[in-house]
Amino acid sequence: MRWRNLERSKNVQDRRGQAAKVAGGVGGLGVIGILLALFMGGGGGDIGDLLGQLGTPQTTAATQDSGEFEGIDDEEAFVMAILGTTETLWNDVFAASGQNYDPATVVLFSNATASACGGANSATGPHYCPLDETVYIDLTFYDELKRRFGVSGGDFAEAYVLAHEIGHHIQHELGIMDDVRAIQQSRPAEANAYSVRLELQADCLAGVWAHSIYQRGDVLERGDITEGLNAAAAVGDDRIQQTTTGRVNPETFTHGTSEQRVSWFNTGYETGDPAACDTFNTDL
Repeated sequence: MRWRNLERSKNVQDRRGQAAKVAGGVGGLGVIGILLALFMGGGGGDIGDLLGQLGTPQTTAATQDSGEFEGIDDEEAFVMAILGTTETLWNDVFAASGQNYDPATVVLFSNATASACGGANSATGPHYCPLDETVYIDLTFYDELKRRFGVSGGDFAEAYVLAHEIGHHIQHELGIMDDVRAIQQSRPAEANAYSVRLELQADCLAGVWAHSIYQRGDVLERGDITEGLNAAAAVGDDRIQQTTTGRVNPETFTHGTSEQRVSWFNTGYETGDPAACDTFNTDL
């Protein structure tokens, strides 16, 4: 992916290496506790992302600022560039319908940091918090994704993860997330099913972003889309359950199967049309 000449967002905060002490949140559960809670039917997944349930568990104790991340390094520059392209896309989409797009913030952190959703921890991985309209990413998550779930290396797979989280921000901006949460609270037996539809829509919106990048003509390289599809497949509920527990229980799905995630990413990528991402009025 040729990203170095892309526009760069200013809405990135780099907290890596900074002292942080976080109370609350899900980090203290660790990966196994989170997975069990989700697969036993808890969790709901309405503001998080199963991608974010797979990071390496870390302590929430304070860390010291090492100064290692002073200045903008390649990792931060890459996030700034991908976020910049999402802002360009969604600014145009919202403007076309007479709306203003309020961009999300992305926070890069190490180990743990404060958030309006109870704190972000490495164990929760990349996730979107609607209360402060912020995506939280500990970049070491990508190493875990490769090691445990076989996602092939490549920057486009990482870009897909960020575009998916920005998809959740779009849902928040449009009121979809609030509507889904209200349905989940009123019809708890259907909470997981609606979580799946929410997540698949975010995958589709990530595909719309990928389409916009393809249209630029000089950004994508051979294999980039394959990386995105590989990442989507790797985080399907069925594949994750089989890998982590040795069995698959469709009743506890919160994010969709590998096939569904790939299919909806492809829908967004092939059409480039956010209207095609209506997972709530479509048979999955």
